[in-house]
Amino acid sequence: MSMPKKIKRNYMLNLLGVLLLFFALFALFETGVLGSRSSYFMGIATTACYTIIMVTSLNLLVGILGEFSLGHAGFMSVGAYASAIVTNALADQKIPTFGLFLIALLAGGVAAGIMGVLVGIPTLKLRGDYLAIVTVAFAEIIRVAFTNFQITGGGRVMSGIAKLSNFYWVFWVTVICVTVMYLFIRSRFGRTVKAIREDYIAAEASGVNVTFYKVMTFTISAFFAGIAGSIYAHYMTAMIPTSFNFNYSAEFLTEVIIGGTGSMTGSIIGAAFLSALPEAMRTFAKYRMLGYSVVLVLIMIFRPGGIFGTWEFSLGRALDRLTGKSKKEVPENE
Repeated sequence: MSMPKKIKRNYMLNLLGVLLLFFALFALFETGVLGSRSSYFMGIATTACYTIIMVTSLNLLVGILGEFSLGHAGFMSVGAYASAIVTNALADQKIPTFGLFLIALLAGGVAAGIMGVLVGIPTLKLRGDYLAIVTVAFAEIIRVAFTNFQITGGGRVMSGIAKLSNFYWVFWVTVICVTVMYLFIRSRFGRTVKAIREDYIAAEASGVNVTFYKVMTFTISAFFAGIAGSIYAHYMTAMIPTSFNFNYSAEFLTEVIIGGTGSMTGSIIGAAFLSALPEAMRTFAKYRMLGYSVVLVLIMIFRPGGIFGTWEFSLGRALDRLTGKSKKEVPENE
């Protein structure tokens, strides 16, 4: 079945919008407009990119699958350390920098994905609070394990990691990751996952292998968290297991809820904004989690579904409305 022309057009317009954003950022960073602060703002943009991957991947669990996870930073740490170990081992092989970067992403994603399968099979039979408790326990087990493994620094800083995360590469990795997750949500597989979220008993009664779909979604989410961890490791070039603690997982979950569970647009904007906020308010950085908590309480009171709810932005739909086309001519799901 061929894709409708209007949807193709909207995809092309969205791609054009991404290209314009990329060239705008390129011009901003490379023309010297920001002066000596160019590298500083580029660093913030890089942080926003891997945070976007983390938040959108967590939204697959919270918003699409409907499960509550508080251990997503654990998968990020698996990807970060696995990719760092692999690139350190290949440092003398004279592999081109971009090739080594791709290997790091693949190593981190696969390692986190495998861990997602191992954790998902026994735990996804649980629901609600019980699953949240188990994911917290998993993240703590991983953190303690990395603290005691010599290959990961043995509780000290693991340093000397190659700085491979160039912003321009990271930008396009983020675009690809978000696009794949978006297409996953709109696919037949994604619609089945949503059906499980709405009524897993009815889905199971209809012949859907609920456990398989839940574990696969959990694994895909972990895979992308591992990619974000790879970017993090090769941007920071040094890391310590205590960085991937409960607060870090809670921060990602907060960004999902504030943006809107089920909305990729909300996750992207929420992650980008909340990544830049601590830098913009560096004087009040120690109150960051308190600020998140206050905002979260207000969101839960006045807009329980998050700022964007389940709404998704489409450049094509926005242009259609600006040019006066009726809502009936422009379906919301395009």
